[in-house]
Amino acid sequence: MSDDTPQVQRYAAVVEYNGACFHGWQKQKHHNEPTIQAALEAALSKVANHTVEVACAGRTDAGVHATRQVISFDTHAVRSDYGWLMGVNTNLPDGVALQWVGQTDSGFHARYKARARRYRYLINNSPAKQALQHDQLTWWRYPLDAEKMHQAAQALVGEHDFSAFRAKDCQAKTPVKTMHHIQVRRWGNIIMLELEASAFLYHMVRNIVGVLLPIGEGSQPVSWMADVLATRDRKQAGITAPGQGLYFVGVDYPQEYSLIPCQPYGPVLLEPVLQQSL
Repeated sequence: MSDDTPQVQRYAAVVEYNGACFHGWQKQKHHNEPTIQAALEAALSKVANHTVEVACAGRTDAGVHATRQVISFDTHAVRSDYGWLMGVNTNLPDGVALQWVGQTDSGFHARYKARARRYRYLINNSPAKQALQHDQLTWWRYPLDAEKMHQAAQALVGEHDFSAFRAKDCQAKTPVKTMHHIQVRRWGNIIMLELEASAFLYHMVRNIVGVLLPIGEGSQPVSWMADVLATRDRKQAGITAPGQGLYFVGVDYPQEYSLIPCQPYGPVLLEPVLQQSL
């Protein structure tokens, strides 16, 4: 190999996207629906002038948004960080954009180095549905008791078999995950569920919300969450809540990757309130 052979460099990037514009994260082999992965790989490949494949911290399904999705990719193209950021964003469709990009070491992998992921689920708990941000908030017309929802959610903290909240198409090797943190808070008409876990099963957050909603309405007791968890049976749980209220908001990596700005953030409509309450 000659000395002037381009060296492969690994990059990390932080991505924000509106899931309503796409048919989920994962690119499809035999379908024409737009996906976030396909859009990113096309834009990165154009800037790099060679085929680029990306890995992400957590795959999201159709309608789900992200403020702090993290990706990693390899390239031998020589570009400045600013060149990558502006070049890729110029070639991305509306609804997805890089927020940061930078070099990292070859041992970094967006998915396999992640120690935890954090999601937020937003509910507009109001008698009338919203016209603005209709694809970024889940509307629920019936009054909800956020304190009861928070109480019920604490049954999920710790290591558990989350089979009761697992969609049938889930490809995870095991339903056992560790929930590090979960809370429910209200600001006016907005209720936010925040969850951090080692990893999440397919539809896990939306199925948890499907159990919390009847508890919040008062049609099920606070103890129902623990009861559903213990059954390990998806049929014993509630509905799968809509995807439009769900956001992937952060990733926890080992300290050596602290330069990646992936701490929990947003969504923008709630960030000023969150900063005041922390």
